[in-house]
Amino acid sequence: MASYKRFEDLPLWQEARDFSKKVFWASKESEFSKEFRLCSQIRASSGSIMDNIAEGFERNGNGEFKQFLYIAKGSCGESRSQLYRAFDYGFLAEEQFEALKSQSEEISKSISSFIDYLQSSEIKGAKFKPQDNVNN
Repeated sequence: MASYKRFEDLPLWQEARDFSKKVFWASKESEFSKEFRLCSQIRASSGSIMDNIAEGFERNGNGEFKQFLYIAKGSCGESRSQLYRAFDYGFLAEEQFEALKSQSEEISKSISSFIDYLQSSEIKGAKFKPQDNVNN
């Protein structure tokens, strides 16, 4: 796997960003935007995916990064559940719903794969590197 210096370079974060934008624009359409609570919730949960990937990355350690990836995965599931509600209420066309649902499922799988990678990685991040001369 490539070494990334910035969270913006992570393909996973880029995909989560794209998903968040698509959810935002879908929630601006028709009556959906007038359903304030659901609209706000789905925007927040979809944005939380990318935000937690970024925050975890910036923590500089695999342990915390994995924890934030688990949170991002949870937000992905929350967004998918809200997509079902929006579809059931008639705010999303079936084609739009299926495309967004499929993208959220792919993001969730990618997060799981990345967590598996981090668990098997020898690289632990800046916080977990042994320090020289700790006792001296």
